[in-house]
Amino acid sequence: MSKHTDHSSQSGSRAHALLSRGGPLAGAAFLGAALALGLATAAPPVIGSTEVTPSPAAASPLGGFADLVEQVQPAVVNISTRTRVATASSPSMPFEFPEGSPFAERFREFFERQMPGAPRGDAPQARGVGSGFIVDAEGHIVTNHHVIKGADEITVTLSDGTELEAKVVGHDEKTDLALLEVEHDGPLPYVSFGSSEKARVGDWVVAVGSPFGLGGTVTAGILSARGRDIRSGPFDEFLQVDAPINRGNSGGPLFDQSGQVIGVNTAIFSPSGGSVGIGFAIPAELARDVVASLKADGRVERGWMGVTIQALTPELAESFGLEEPRGALVSGVLDGSPAAAAGVAVGDVILGFDGEAIETMRELPRVVARARRGETVDVEVLRAGEPRTLRLEVGRMPGDDQVAAAEPAEPEDSRLGITLAELDDGARERLGLGPDAQGVLITGVSSGSAAARTGLRPGDVILRIGREPVKHVGEVTDAVRDAAEDERGSVVMLVRRNGNERFVAVPFERG
Repeated sequence: MSKHTDHSSQSGSRAHALLSRGGPLAGAAFLGAALALGLATAAPPVIGSTEVTPSPAAASPLGGFADLVEQVQPAVVNISTRTRVATASSPSMPFEFPEGSPFAERFREFFERQMPGAPRGDAPQARGVGSGFIVDAEGHIVTNHHVIKGADEITVTLSDGTELEAKVVGHDEKTDLALLEVEHDGPLPYVSFGSSEKARVGDWVVAVGSPFGLGGTVTAGILSARGRDIRSGPFDEFLQVDAPINRGNSGGPLFDQSGQVIGVNTAIFSPSGGSVGIGFAIPAELARDVVASLKADGRVERGWMGVTIQALTPELAESFGLEEPRGALVSGVLDGSPAAAAGVAVGDVILGFDGEAIETMRELPRVVARARRGETVDVEVLRAGEPRTLRLEVGRMPGDDQVAAAEPAEPEDSRLGITLAELDDGARERLGLGPDAQGVLITGVSSGSAAARTGLRPGDVILRIGREPVKHVGEVTDAVRDAAEDERGSVVMLVRRNGNERFVAVPFERG
């Protein structure tokens, strides 16, 4: 069995990349996608020819899940991929010859004799294995994008052992979903998407797939949580389940007790690479919309505003006139974007979009993405404590396809714990800023200070205090003094770091 634990260099690397991007879990262990694996075969059983619609009674926990599994399993497939690994078939020569030159072959033979250990023959191939499920009788199959990414050949194995060559209809990297298509003599058995929103935490769920390449494997558990953000993309809202999910399960279906697909198994949290009872699935509602777009157009078109946003902390909320943290704080507006045309400004707090309330920063990208290009919508914002309604024409999201010689001032009477300097040409060059960049440079942060606790560090550039731009050290010191005299709990700064802009609320030190 040890041979089944080799990673596919093609899909396994995506598995790790997908879920290792920071987040509180990544420090304790890696977040590995549940996913593609190398050098494995699959051999599942029996197949029918119609939509699978098991009765709810078929999934009684007391009686097991055998009836449900018997009906849904024919629609679940094993997916294997082959990817040619680029490598030279002979040693590279230090110069080129015209096509057809008689000298080319002679020099190639010479260099091969000089380098007898160089690779020869056909390029090696990386193999990967994942799971998928059929969603219509015509042979459309849903899986994860990372399962088939970069593959030169994709083979689908049905539950009766039939192997079919698959082609990619479309894929969406932002949600890690892909749609395949196979040709078959007759109609294929298929399953339908249900509603993950109706599923309750604690409900029984069943996962079917090919963990470690072992096709037709069934595991069961409960829905553990919903709305998980695992930092894998802008639309994270994963279901968390404790049904054992392992590498090779990626792209397989997660069923509710009525036999409908409520999620697409995508990732696991694991210190060892095996299941520890924490798996993640893409919700059916998100998957259904993406699959429909891929089937219709081969791609997903999303609405776009053209802003960068951040979450509001309690300190930021107070500074922007909110009683509690809610909405999405605009930290940047792209030039020429729909947001710029609508008058959205840095420092606005977006509280509503097209009639839908925005309670958290994470909600806004999903709501905007659902909007149609060219549609004009109302955007509710809070600006300088006053509500406003802006009219915005939704755009189309771009494809996957944005301190020398400075005398530092004295720290701010220890109120913030930062040392400041003018942003001169030398500092702009070192920081990679343009010649017209404005702001005030942070040159020092006192250890243990309020600024240090909020994450400020030397090299950050303060662009604004509150809503007011700052260009000189004196403007920052005056703004901090005024905020302290007004007995505010903190001062809000718009700070640029490595090309990214972000609001930070720095509390005043209490004496």
